Amino acid sequence: MQKLLSLSALALAFSASIANAATVNVYSARKEALIKPVLEQFSEKTGIEVRLLTGNGNALLARLENEGKNTPADLFLTVDAGNLHRAAEAGIFQPITSEEILSKVPSHLHGKDNLWIGLSLRARPIFYAKDRVDPSQLSGYQDLADSKWHNNVCIRSSDNIYNQSLTAALIQHWGIEKTESWARGLVDNLAKPPVGGDRDQIKAVAAGVCDIAVANTYYLGLMEASENADEREAASKVAIFWPNQTSFGTHVNVSGIGITQHAKNKAAAQQLLAYLLSPQAQQWYAATNNEYPAVTGVEWSERLQNWGSFEMDDIEMGVLGENNAAAVKLMNRAGWR
Repeated sequence: MQKLLSLSALALAFSASIANAATVNVYSARKEALIKPVLEQFSEKTGIEVRLLTGNGNALLARLENEGKNTPADLFLTVDAGNLHRAAEAGIFQPITSEEILSKVPSHLHGKDNLWIGLSLRARPIFYAKDRVDPSQLSGYQDLADSKWHNNVCIRSSDNIYNQSLTAALIQHWGIEKTESWARGLVDNLAKPPVGGDRDQIKAVAAGVCDIAVANTYYLGLMEASENADEREAASKVAIFWPNQTSFGTHVNVSGIGITQHAKNKAAAQQLLAYLLSPQAQQWYAATNNEYPAVTGVEWSERLQNWGSFEMDDIEMGVLGENNAAAVKLMNRAGWR
């Protein structure tokens, strides 16, 4: 009997050592500081080691394609539904089958065939100069093409996936013809060439180069919290207008994640996915990125609450990828460079 007990104890110890040795490998297009702490929390809670590789989203996708079945990656995390769609089209993901995971996030934030799922939401509204614009002059994205804003609009290049996804959403709501007319009007209203990032567009409004601009809200959050006094001052000079509140709502996009087709540690990957969608992790992840939680009911950060509530467009995220090619062609025809 004593020998049997000893063998049982050894077996339990062996099982525990295997559990402790469990790993999950994550390729992430998010900067290390914006994801690593929550992965460390997961490791402390479960004993599963997370190996993180961060880099440019397109470069990581190319790496996954090149590695094929030899990839060590179990999960791929990237931003924008357009990029997630590209990864899905490239055969990078396998379907997420866990109902526990899928049920935590509204279905319109899932990729086609549940190949990926949203982790956080990024809104792309209109920003305006507090001292020069009465928000009652604005109603929605259609205003960007209105001649009353001639030489007064700032937005980044059509090469940018965020603008491509916004245009893809408008195609879904308005159709090709109306959206192309809108894009031509927007180009006619540009105050400057569409160069620079989203922060540059916000800074241009603050500097008086233009009166309104389009940018993702988390860039305003970064500027408000910046150690650079000039960025904080610029942020203080603009306000957010939430477009299309009486129609389809303000355009939102996602940061999302999927299990890779050749995941070697699928069980551990599913555990990490479930953890990233837990209220604690959602609150930390969204607050750290100045984004909105993907899980309904999770409290927004104080900064996001200060920006006010708004109606979000609940378009199927997969459509943003499916309409991407049409959006790019349309933007090129409109002269949006």
